[in-house]
Amino acid sequence: MDPTLTMFISIVATSGVFTTFLCMYTFIKRKEIPGAYTFVIYTATQAIYIFAHAFEMASDSITEVKIWTIFEYVGIGAAPAIGLLIVMQYIGLKLTRRKVIALLLIPAITFIMVITNDYHHFFYKDIYFRENAPFPTTDVVIGQYYIIHGAYIFGCMLAAVVLLLRRWRQTKKAYRLQLATLIMGQFLPMTGAFVYLMGLTPYGIDPVPMILCITSAMYIWSMVSTRMLTVIPIAKDRIFESMREGAVVLDSADRLVDFNGAISSMFPGLTTDMLGLTLDEAWIRLSGTPFPVERTQDGTQEEFVWRDASGNEFFYQTRSSVVLGSSSESIGSLLMLIDVTEQKLLQDQLKQLAYYDGLTKLLNRTEFIRRSKVVLEEDQLGERSTCILLFDIDHFKSINDTYGHDVGDMAIQHVVAIAKRVEADVPGVLIARYGGEEFVIALPSCLLDSAILLAEQIRAQFAAEPITGNHGPITVTASFGLAQATPHAATLEMLLKNADVALYQAKRAGRNRVCVFDQRLEVLINT
Repeated sequence: MDPTLTMFISIVATSGVFTTFLCMYTFIKRKEIPGAYTFVIYTATQAIYIFAHAFEMASDSITEVKIWTIFEYVGIGAAPAIGLLIVMQYIGLKLTRRKVIALLLIPAITFIMVITNDYHHFFYKDIYFRENAPFPTTDVVIGQYYIIHGAYIFGCMLAAVVLLLRRWRQTKKAYRLQLATLIMGQFLPMTGAFVYLMGLTPYGIDPVPMILCITSAMYIWSMVSTRMLTVIPIAKDRIFESMREGAVVLDSADRLVDFNGAISSMFPGLTTDMLGLTLDEAWIRLSGTPFPVERTQDGTQEEFVWRDASGNEFFYQTRSSVVLGSSSESIGSLLMLIDVTEQKLLQDQLKQLAYYDGLTKLLNRTEFIRRSKVVLEEDQLGERSTCILLFDIDHFKSINDTYGHDVGDMAIQHVVAIAKRVEADVPGVLIARYGGEEFVIALPSCLLDSAILLAEQIRAQFAAEPITGNHGPITVTASFGLAQATPHAATLEMLLKNADVALYQAKRAGRNRVCVFDQRLEVLINT
């Protein structure tokens, strides 16, 4: 055998060995590789094509060449179409059964045409050994269907390259090396096939089997260095980017490795320039402080508040989980951030409805009683004084009947605005709407004399600040009943009852005044 021919056959056989290794490796790792069976079929058909071509080159007769040509077209007809299927799966395109059948229809027809070529000569009209070649090489006179076949396999490889190139910008830099490997894995055989179909190769030698030696070596290198087959980065990226929740991938040193588009929308200042920084370092750049949540690896949910550049508040729930390597060792973590702003606002609205009065935004009666009991217990334990002040708008029904309910609502809001001024003077004060036009104030750690002074200030401000509206100034006054917790009035219920008795006395005494329930003398003192 000619040494040059031996060299070519050796290169082709080496290519076949590499491709067979790819096929076997993919099958062994099939549970870890998305679309593994498609890749197994792809590399198997390539291996059949390559080894059949090597046997064809070593053949001594046209009969042997024809036999090995049939085996060649098991692979050469199907491999480009299957390669296109792999690329479509890789970029996340949905493949229906009809699409798969349509892609494999021409290869199936091609195989039938090659097997039956001696009866119709539509694929190639003649096959012969070249006379002027330094070693035995075959050539063919192409038939009509050969042109269809050639255009189809070239079109499949070109389509695969175009689809991968279109994903280039959408692929993160960390994964572009894998993408480039796939692109070259399709582009190089396509170029070789084009050169061969154009009849530009020396002595009509098909360069594709030898080129597949290069592409197989590239795939093997990519498997080892970038784990191309165990993780499909573009498919992962598609899922990663389509997630509504924000996702941040951290390595074992808590450094930023990756994050998805949802995170970029939540925190526009977080850019790819921060990859490699620790989470705290990146957060300091964003907000001036480290990451606000202490993360655990047990899936515990925590919440934090984020304020954007416009001062808008957003609430995020975080959940962290361990990312395990192939040997179940921890190689990093995944931090999920879920926007719960709407749920938080809804909770606040429900809380507002449950705990607060709709018109005044004060505590409602039920919540006031619950909180006041806690205040009273704390003051009793600390031997401090607690006072309760009840007040009622004077002649409120007359205001409603004379001016309408809208003015009545204005009157309620007016007295509330004045009463809330006491919050600046008494820490921990509780103010609530006790009834329709009746209000209550709990004054923790407040002596009776101070409570009387505050009540008089509020009463005087009511009388001095009339409502201004379309009906002219309307003076609103109120009657006040004040009680202090004592050993005889140790419960909130008794304290409220005593304040109510004092309020009733204020009304009987002519309204617009403060009355104090004196528990020592069991009489009311009119102030």
